[in-house]
Amino acid sequence: MTAPLPSPPYRPPFRALLGLRDGDDPELWSRIRAAQLRAGQERALLLLAAHLTGVALVVMMLDPLVPVAWLVPWTVATTLAAIVTTVRRQRAPRQNRSYADLPAMRAPLVEGLVLGLLWGAVPLMFGPFVNVATALALHIVIAVLVAAAALAMVSLLAGALAFVALTALSAAIALLLADSPVAAAADLLFATLLGIATFDRARALALLHAARVALTERDGTIGLLLRDFDESAADWLWQTDAARRIVEPSARFAAACGRDAAQIAGRPLLEVLAGPGWDTGRVAPVLRELATRLQNRESIRDLDLPIVVDGQQRWWRIAASPRRDADGHFGGFRGVASDITEQRASADKIARMARFDMLTDLPNRLYVNEALTAALARAEQQRSRCAFMMIDLDRFKAVNDTLGHPIGDRLLGRVSERLATLVGEGETVGRLGGDEFAVVVPDAGDPLRVEQLAHTIIDTLSRPYEVDQHTLYIGASVGVATSPRDGRSAETLIRSADLALYRSKDQGGGVFHAYEPQLHAEAEERRVLELALRKALENDELYLDYQPVVDARTGTLRAFEALLRWRHPAFGQIPPSKFVPIAEEARLIAPIGEWVVRTACAEAAGWPDPIRVAVNVSPEQLHNPQFVAIVADALTTSGLAARRLELEVTESVFLREGTGATRVLRDILDLGVGLSLDDFGTGYSSLGYLSSTRFSSIKIDRSFVQTAATGRAEAIAIIRAVVAMADSLDMTTTAEGVETEAELRMVQELGCRSIQGYYFGRPLPVADARALAGRSLHTRAA
Repeated sequence: MTAPLPSPPYRPPFRALLGLRDGDDPELWSRIRAAQLRAGQERALLLLAAHLTGVALVVMMLDPLVPVAWLVPWTVATTLAAIVTTVRRQRAPRQNRSYADLPAMRAPLVEGLVLGLLWGAVPLMFGPFVNVATALALHIVIAVLVAAAALAMVSLLAGALAFVALTALSAAIALLLADSPVAAAADLLFATLLGIATFDRARALALLHAARVALTERDGTIGLLLRDFDESAADWLWQTDAARRIVEPSARFAAACGRDAAQIAGRPLLEVLAGPGWDTGRVAPVLRELATRLQNRESIRDLDLPIVVDGQQRWWRIAASPRRDADGHFGGFRGVASDITEQRASADKIARMARFDMLTDLPNRLYVNEALTAALARAEQQRSRCAFMMIDLDRFKAVNDTLGHPIGDRLLGRVSERLATLVGEGETVGRLGGDEFAVVVPDAGDPLRVEQLAHTIIDTLSRPYEVDQHTLYIGASVGVATSPRDGRSAETLIRSADLALYRSKDQGGGVFHAYEPQLHAEAEERRVLELALRKALENDELYLDYQPVVDARTGTLRAFEALLRWRHPAFGQIPPSKFVPIAEEARLIAPIGEWVVRTACAEAAGWPDPIRVAVNVSPEQLHNPQFVAIVADALTTSGLAARRLELEVTESVFLREGTGATRVLRDILDLGVGLSLDDFGTGYSSLGYLSSTRFSSIKIDRSFVQTAATGRAEAIAIIRAVVAMADSLDMTTTAEGVETEAELRMVQELGCRSIQGYYFGRPLPVADARALAGRSLHTRAA
């Protein structure tokens, strides 16, 4: 062990600094010498540059004055000496040279003497050939060179002092011979001061190296001692000889290896750690790294190794440092090891939890993103294509709402099992969250195969599921994006697939859609419209038009349907089919819907009794328990009789039975407000909610009216059946979209009681609707 650094003030021995003998602690000075040699090696190129620059300057000044026979040999000799010195230092080992013996310091001394003699020869050999001005320039060059060399060789004090002394002494002798004793004295004074400064700098560097060595050894020793004495920790010490064989193994180390101490004593450390793989050569790569470090006599810090003990794999973490004797000779390694198997298992578990979905055991969003990034990199490297699929389950929310989240979670597990059987080798299927899944297809060179996989996923996921004695029917929508056409980064490709999925959902679900450039433009348009829609109410951009609803027999005006319109100052008139879905997705339908109800009630209050107003209500509004209070307050504030307000709902309201929409409808009916079932026959058309909810009217969608007008028997039969059912339930039927005389006669013959359509009137501005309502209630035309 290195002796502790003596307490300050400590003056390193002069001869030890010169590298002529050891200091008080031979091992310490061996390491200090190694540090000095490394510093000299690092400054070798600086020293070479100084010498070559000096040689060039001397040749330029002396070429016209000194005979070539004198100048050329000196130039060649000095250049070769500088190059040989640099090459020798550069070729010395850069790493793992922690110790250096005294003979290693002889080479820098010899180099300093040789270079000092060569440069000292300049003023003595060439002085008689030059004039005063050239001589002065020559001495300046030599002075600068001496200072630069002293800086470059400061860590190798003997060589530096030898070079300074010989060069300065020769220059002083030349000045004395030239009858310049004052200049010679100044030259010697400069050399003396430079030598003192070089010595002080070398001594400071030596003290710094000594402090670093002591600190390193103290830290290492304390760490090893603490680990050795902590009996509660699963750590143990080990050591080897110079041949890397185990020496005096402790009982704890032997037990950790699963053997007796006598069995492993004297055996190579690598053989014991490799276990059965030693004979076959099948060892872990990290064990080869350990072998390299041991061979290079490097220190080892926190190296994790897989070890086989009694047939079971364990993980060790080892640290070690090389040992040296007082003479600096390598004596082996001393280190510490600990069993980190449990820590490793916990870390692996945490890593898996970070990348796998706990519910389905599929890769999660992070893992899928990493897999997609890797697939994109390979595809770009191989100039191929990869694909990314986003999958959204249709009607899954209805399962959650009606049967509860436990059933929904088990259903997601079944979906995951089916998806896992559909992907091929190298493909990744994962769950992004909720009811969204994804598939990474690294090889998408065949677009038909990708499309076929998408259709297979839809067909497979749409088959019925048996979960806890429930037969469940859901579906799937798929959006696909392919690199590099649809994106070169994972973020871009995911966004493209998401837009394609949005298009699939917008088409009713159960379909596959590939990304198209216009989808991005449409998404950007939706984003811009959403931002504008958030300010539409505040900026008074929304208004209502009113379309007449008349008696089918007499043409008498019965009601108006309030229709929401939006006129933007920059975008102009925006159709409801475009902005209403945006309002529903952005959760803006509630405040907009409340404004529609209040505005329509306030306007209808000024119409003659009994003309009613019909207002369309979104499913999102009916799932808000406060909606009943909003309707009641609108009626109270406007003074409109409840029987003159009719709310129109669609069949989609009843798909979320568990959220209270039916209860809200019943509360609205208790207010005396009428209910109308809009677009009957275009959705799910269940008779159950017709009997459970007291609708006052049913509206037959215009698609049936137009088809029946062409003579299609199926459409005529449907309208006749709806009318008969409504009559039996004491409900009124309203035919929408009547535009011609033929359509009017047909719906009259089929028994519809009310008619709405362009034949009687287009949606009217509020002033025109008000004027129409004020006329005779028996006016035929609107």
